[in-house]
Amino acid sequence: MCGMAFSRKIVLHKHYRTHTNEKPFVCDVCEQAFSRKSTLIRHYRGHTNEKPFVCDTCGKAFPRKQNLNEHCRIHTNEKPFTCDGCGKTFSRKRHFNDHYRTHTKERPYPCNTCGKAFSRISHLNSHIRTHTNEKPFVCNVCNRSFSQKSNLKQHSRIHTDDNLYSCDICNKKFSRKIHLNDHYLTHTKEKPYSCRICSRKFSSRFVLKRHYRTHTKEKPYFCDVCPKGFSQKSQLDEHYITHTKEKPYSCDICLKGFSRKSHLKRHLLIHTNEKPFICDVCDKAFNQKGSLDQHCSIHTKEKPFLCQVCTKAFSRKSDLKNHSFLHFEVKPYQCDLCCKTFAQKNNLRYHQRVHHPEMPFVCNVCYKAFTRKSSLDRHQLVHTQEKPFACEVCGKAFSQKGDMKRHKNIHLD
Repeated sequence: MCGMAFSRKIVLHKHYRTHTNEKPFVCDVCEQAFSRKSTLIRHYRGHTNEKPFVCDTCGKAFPRKQNLNEHCRIHTNEKPFTCDGCGKTFSRKRHFNDHYRTHTKERPYPCNTCGKAFSRISHLNSHIRTHTNEKPFVCNVCNRSFSQKSNLKQHSRIHTDDNLYSCDICNKKFSRKIHLNDHYLTHTKEKPYSCRICSRKFSSRFVLKRHYRTHTKEKPYFCDVCPKGFSQKSQLDEHYITHTKEKPYSCDICLKGFSRKSHLKRHLLIHTNEKPFICDVCDKAFNQKGSLDQHCSIHTKEKPFLCQVCTKAFSRKSDLKNHSFLHFEVKPYQCDLCCKTFAQKNNLRYHQRVHHPEMPFVCNVCYKAFTRKSSLDRHQLVHTQEKPFACEVCGKAFSQKGDMKRHKNIHLD
């Protein structure tokens, strides 16, 4: 058929099946068929979770010898696969193949639904879930599901403390020893990693790698939906959530979800009442940098936000937004009692105080009005940071009873 010669008859028979497409070896669990018995045996270990190949160095086990061989290169730091385009080396062939396509722009994996093509099969699989809305990665604590494994891993840290390596100086914890080692250098101020282009020094290999891409303009991380390129995986992960609408970063105080870690960090300052951003002119403190920037325009008299209709300028974006409602007759603020609408929030507040004296309970901090004293008392906990509702399982406290009830669900199986 093809003229290929073999020294053993059994090897010829195995090869012959590549022409006939014969698959005599069938898995008795899922009925998938294979042309070789060895392939069936490897496949079957996926059902039995058998891992007979064990690393002599760290004891980690694998279902295939090839997986073990690849893993061992972590210990030996061997990287036998070299890219002839940029000289970058890899310990695994599939990582090399994935990287090489960033040079060739090859996209061999097409979507059968929309025809979009991808450079990696993992990107194709993730993309397919945008059509099926499938979320196969499920949290075994609260049953929340995710379309990406990385989002599940990030979410799982809410329930378990999987950080194994602790810094003996500041007690900060890390899931990998290499990250702890890099962290130590922040205490010693040592910067052993130097950029070979600009000679800038870094304390972390990871930060050096990220910096190096500012010179090469390399963007190895591609979105499998749009496909936009990124120089950092964290940027890709944050971008991808704009497509999936997932919010894997949860506040452990009020359970509010966020699509980005930076947004969660900014939100947490509300609970701690921490205000790390201080005005150089008047020493006023803010919990967000954006709020400080807006405040500084009071001193500089700068008004960078310009109305496209009447060219009136504003120092704050929110003021421009409220002003724009006047042109388009949009009135998004509605009175709860008479349903009258207003273009600006302060006009609604004034209306409630003057025309609805039946709302006598007014917050002395933000002037929001309430019909019942109990509603005002509950609202004021937001300002006082008082948390009278405690979880009877873990002791965590909340300002609102509803938040405490929602929190208790994470303890339920």
